[in-house]
Amino acid sequence: MSTLLLVLLGLLSLILCVLRGRNRREDEPPLIKGWIPYIGKALEFGRDAYSFLEEQKKKFGDIFTVHIAGKYMTFIMNPLMYPSIIKHGRQLDFHELSDKVAPLVFGYPPVMSRNSPGLHDEIIRTFQLLQGDNLTALTESMMGNLMLVFRQDHLAERPGEEDGWKSSSMYEFCNSVMFEATFLTIYGKPASASRHSEMRTLREDFVRFDSMFPLLIAQVPIRLLRQTKVIREKLINYFLPHRMSCWSNTSHFIKRRSELLDQYDTLRDVDKAAHHFAILWASVGNTIPASFWAMYYLVSHPEALEVVRQEVLHVLNLSGVEFNRDEDVTLSREQLDKLLYLESTINESLRLSSASMNMRVAQEDFSLRLDSERSVAIRKGDIIALYPQSLHMDPEIYEEPQTFRLDRYIQDGREKTDFYKDGQKLKYYRMPFGSGSSMCPGRYFAVNEIKQFLCLLLLYFDLQLEEGQSRVTVDSGRAGLGILLPSTDVRFRYRLRAV
Repeated sequence: MSTLLLVLLGLLSLILCVLRGRNRREDEPPLIKGWIPYIGKALEFGRDAYSFLEEQKKKFGDIFTVHIAGKYMTFIMNPLMYPSIIKHGRQLDFHELSDKVAPLVFGYPPVMSRNSPGLHDEIIRTFQLLQGDNLTALTESMMGNLMLVFRQDHLAERPGEEDGWKSSSMYEFCNSVMFEATFLTIYGKPASASRHSEMRTLREDFVRFDSMFPLLIAQVPIRLLRQTKVIREKLINYFLPHRMSCWSNTSHFIKRRSELLDQYDTLRDVDKAAHHFAILWASVGNTIPASFWAMYYLVSHPEALEVVRQEVLHVLNLSGVEFNRDEDVTLSREQLDKLLYLESTINESLRLSSASMNMRVAQEDFSLRLDSERSVAIRKGDIIALYPQSLHMDPEIYEEPQTFRLDRYIQDGREKTDFYKDGQKLKYYRMPFGSGSSMCPGRYFAVNEIKQFLCLLLLYFDLQLEEGQSRVTVDSGRAGLGILLPSTDVRFRYRLRAV
């Protein structure tokens, strides 16, 4: 009898959930609910977010609200409206989402708690150490660490290899080089060696954790995700204070964060380590796939590759440097800034591969002004979302948007910034790093890292895709989280250039 009662109560709860489902009010955007309680349209959105949103746009226009996994998300699909959304800092807050989700994903206590007064604001301030004058030191350090990894792992000729060619998987290649060089730049080196002996294991564990990242962001309890909790504990333990204290050449950014975390007695050593682990993901989680796409588009377009290679050699020659593969290359921050075609390559690859979602939470019921003629009613607690992939792939903004074009962002010998929609110039036309308060604070360092990586590749190596492979496509499984991964890896060949 008790079992039957439980079943009846469960059915009653389900019926009440359906009956009490949200209905559209006057002046609110069109509401797309789906028929499954709580789930709503989460399955369709998760399968292919871009196609789903474009389909809804055709049906309902530039703004609509979708019920996704218990949340009501209002999507703004017209980039001309983006400035109006981004300037609503008081009513629309980004940090509410990040401050809630990040501790669950990376395993540290909430930074907004009464046990850690002021910690949140101090952490935000540390990101200034990734910009301005501090970027120069980071760039110099990254250059040296990239050369270290290249010199020891890839620049030595091996006997028995046909014509000096080596074969590798491109994503794995990018991952191994960029992960280690970035780690050394941010966190430093072991006391008695130039490289960490456990780097390969650390990277493999990171890849396993990262594969579950979309589910963690969706707030699936980590205990349900197989061995992910154990893997996260291993990764966190790598950053325990007694280990990090033995490292040298640590960046000023990490030193300052360590000093800050040490000021809070309520934080355990494992909590501090979890904060450092979170920075590792922020440093490489999107930079590695972005490096892959930039490399892939260049290697698959040999003419573009040669243009960029000659540009790099030209910038070196302007400084009186004659490239010699037996000597380490140094490219300063100022030299990197002169590489116009390289910058356009990276921007174009980011446009083609990024699928970030800019989200803000409504702090109150209010009327959201979209443009001079329109406004819509927004409810407290709703999420306002921009999905820039829709503008990146808009044929009105970008001619043949699925095609890679080396000079897409170059006009009259300088960076092109004039892009239009409905005859109006767009303020936001490329958004791989977010916008407003949610814009990635490490974006300048990330772009410089990718530039340096590509420069060394082009200077030291001949590069070719192996024959008989299909064109690589994006895997939409991480839609909304940044740079998409490739659906499959791709094989390529490289050998030392004859200089």
